[in-house]
Amino acid sequence: MKIDWAALGSVFGVSLVATVALVGLFTLGIVGLSKQEEAAAQGGSATLARTGAYACFALCAAAVVYGISLIVA
Repeated sequence: MKIDWAALGSVFGVSLVATVALVGLFTLGIVGLSKQEEAAAQGGSATLARTGAYACFALCAAAVVYGISLIVA
């Protein structure tokens, strides 16, 4: 049995980067929603924060759907 260490390292690196990016994007969405609530409490409009948060969540969902489609196909 021979292990291709270069391929294993490549898969590990791509998985690590994708995981950090997805968690960071989700965190930005949560921060955007918290800023939206903060602005609403102060009487301001927070449509930009809400729109950015929803965009982050949509990108997270798209990444998850893409990953599932790669696994299923």
